[in-house]
Amino acid sequence: MRPSPICLAIVLALAGRAAAQVPPSVDWPGVGNDPGCMRYSSLDQINRENVSRLKPAWTYHTGELEGRAGKTIECTPIVVEGVMYLTTGYLRVVALDAATGRELWQFDPLKDHPFPHRPASGGVNRGCAFWSDGRPGGERRIIHGTSDGRLFSLDAATGKLDPKFGEGGIRDLRRELDPKVSRLSYGPTSAPVVWKGTIIVGFSCDEGPGLAAPGDIRAFDVRTGAQVWRFHTVPRPGEVGNDTWAGDSWKDRGGANAWGGLSVDPARGLVFAGLGSASFDFHGGDRPGDNLFANCTVALDLATGKRAWHYQTLRHDLWDHDLPTYPNLVTVVRDGRKVDAVAQVTKTGYVFLFDRETGRPLFEIKDQPVPPSDVPGERASATQPVPVRPPPFAAQHLDESNVTDIGPANRASVLEQLKKVRGGPAFNPPSARGTVVIPGYHGGANWSGASFDPTTGLLYVNSNNVPNILTLSETKPAERASRGAYGHTGYTQFLDKEGYPAIKPPWGVLTAIDLNSGEFAWQVPLGEHPELTARGVPRTGTETFGGSIVTAGGLVFIAGTKDERLHAFDKQTGKLLWEHALPAGGYATPSTYRVNGRQYVVIAAGGAGKLRTRAGDAFVAFSLPE
Repeated sequence: MRPSPICLAIVLALAGRAAAQVPPSVDWPGVGNDPGCMRYSSLDQINRENVSRLKPAWTYHTGELEGRAGKTIECTPIVVEGVMYLTTGYLRVVALDAATGRELWQFDPLKDHPFPHRPASGGVNRGCAFWSDGRPGGERRIIHGTSDGRLFSLDAATGKLDPKFGEGGIRDLRRELDPKVSRLSYGPTSAPVVWKGTIIVGFSCDEGPGLAAPGDIRAFDVRTGAQVWRFHTVPRPGEVGNDTWAGDSWKDRGGANAWGGLSVDPARGLVFAGLGSASFDFHGGDRPGDNLFANCTVALDLATGKRAWHYQTLRHDLWDHDLPTYPNLVTVVRDGRKVDAVAQVTKTGYVFLFDRETGRPLFEIKDQPVPPSDVPGERASATQPVPVRPPPFAAQHLDESNVTDIGPANRASVLEQLKKVRGGPAFNPPSARGTVVIPGYHGGANWSGASFDPTTGLLYVNSNNVPNILTLSETKPAERASRGAYGHTGYTQFLDKEGYPAIKPPWGVLTAIDLNSGEFAWQVPLGEHPELTARGVPRTGTETFGGSIVTAGGLVFIAGTKDERLHAFDKQTGKLLWEHALPAGGYATPSTYRVNGRQYVVIAAGGAGKLRTRAGDAFVAFSLPE
């Protein structure tokens, strides 16, 4: 029997109403969400009132634990029109149905396209980039950079290589390198960015001692892979900044690299980077001077790569205090008017805030006198730039006044060690005796970076207070021509007798900073050592790797902690509202998106890495129960 016209009309009306009630999808199209990397989402389906009901919706396993060592996963998944694109611990690209976690395709650059070079930095990868020509049914590509020195262009629908890009879809990034460094450690570890038809890439490279590949920022045509421009992060003769390298010390210099990624202002046509330390990380006797553009926030013209402005946050780095992350492009209020700005968080525990157009600091920065070096031939900078506001979000000294207090025996063991090394303030130069590096090699802030809420002006940064002891060692005379005068005895953390950090807790911290006023809104410990809690020690926080995101639902989501949990904090107060155990440590930054009317929060749970917890192979998506 055919339905009556009235019944058919009612059915169509109800169907239309139901369709209209399903809110549209909301993507997370880049690792920082927007091009300026605020890592903010306007979604509020998951909010303060209901976050306690959040449950795993689906889990995707990469399968990479079978028959080989587990590797940490630092990827932030991107989501475009209901499809999630992620990178795995072994550098595969996988496309998933973002609503279910069902695999759509995968691409394996190491297995299917062998390459003679080993990946830099242990092969970590923090995500991929999406590009479209903007036409319905037009070109759509996933751009994947691998730390062995290659760039891949994949069809976003199929995962197949684009034959028009590079050589059969693969661009050898080593091709333009000087032959004497072309086989050294070199390649991207963070996601490229794509602006119009240009891919911009930062690189990981050796930081010495010895010969190293350059840390230059490079740009390529998205369709062909041809190099468009290259910015010399260690300037050559005739270029701005070359005079900060005495003599020929700029030659064959590694480091000064944008290994932590990039952010983009499309309206102004600028790309921003935070650059790392120059090689060798811990001794600069062969590189007298301030060493631009190492440790600089730089703004470059997207079309040409020419420098628009720069600011050096640390001179003549001797501590591996890289700028480890892209700057956040934010808008703040100054004297009642809105000002577009650049916020750069640092390993030294500071936020530098600049006018986006000019690079002018928006808060006063003072030159602070710092201790001299006692190492022959080393000329440490006499002062370092320190913002007056905001205050430091990480520890700035270690001495008897702030060594650990979690137990008398723990404290006594640290005090005994402290007698043998050079303690005291930050910026204390390395020594043969041993020098305390504070906040530590892992920050302050690290590649985890920060997130920003444009509705409140609050910046959220997770940081570490985990000091190291740096001890220089003289190299053998026969090695000095190739490896310099000094090496070091290892990346030694300063720990108590039980293996906990030597400094008074908290060791991991989440801070909300009001960039309008330059004051803290709140600061709380991030993470927990349950065995210490059981002994009556207040929550200490743990060392963290992996950043935060912030939402219109009033929440800051962050994993990153050694206790292997995903957390949700009230973004206004810092109150911990919810946490959930992960199958392994979530040493990555999450993302959030909406598809089929449901909001999801997804996090990589790869464990392992620098925190040396159990390995995992999962991506876990959380949502509210249907």
